[in-house]
Amino acid sequence: MRTRVKICGITNPGDAALAVEAGADALGVVLAPSTRQLSIAEAARALADVPPLIARVGVFVNADPAFVAEAIERIGLTAVQFHGDETPEHCAECAVPVIKAFGVGTEFALASVEPFRGSVAALLLDKHDAAKRGGTGHTFDWQLLTRKRPGGVPFLLAGGLDPLNVFEAIRTVRPFAVDVSSGVEERPGCKDPHKLTAFMAAVRAADQEG
Repeated sequence: MRTRVKICGITNPGDAALAVEAGADALGVVLAPSTRQLSIAEAARALADVPPLIARVGVFVNADPAFVAEAIERIGLTAVQFHGDETPEHCAECAVPVIKAFGVGTEFALASVEPFRGSVAALLLDKHDAAKRGGTGHTFDWQLLTRKRPGGVPFLLAGGLDPLNVFEAIRTVRPFAVDVSSGVEERPGCKDPHKLTAFMAAVRAADQEG
């Protein structure tokens, strides 16, 4: 199975074009407090020229449903990613598919995922950080997911991925997709074309190993 790739933290049209050219399946824009946070208008401009078959994902943390709805409409989001305390009911009511993020620490509690089955399209598993809601830039112990793996719902692997470790991450975990932001940046909010190319090459190499 081919591993999908989501490039998150897109801040401008140039970086969006670089990610598409590199072969990304999805692009993410952050509409929550972050060094890469955009307004709805800025996010709409950043993704304006993205081809229609590339997913456009908005990242939110405990956002007002009206704000999420406005962002979906004005940006043309095809999915949303929730990193806050959103409930299964909230996720089920969203107008587009939902990716729900969960932090993984020294263990992974499958029980925390169970209530969301049927109300989300996918999970995103990231390094747990009590002070941050995603975007930590740090990995967690991938072996945890070889022992406790969420079944019945696709998941994206995130947390500190970069061109040097994504090959091993995919070989260890075999996720549906990988999600990267800072690992392919020249500096915060600015993607590096060479790192993007190297990251995609490592993903494809891992897939070819089967």
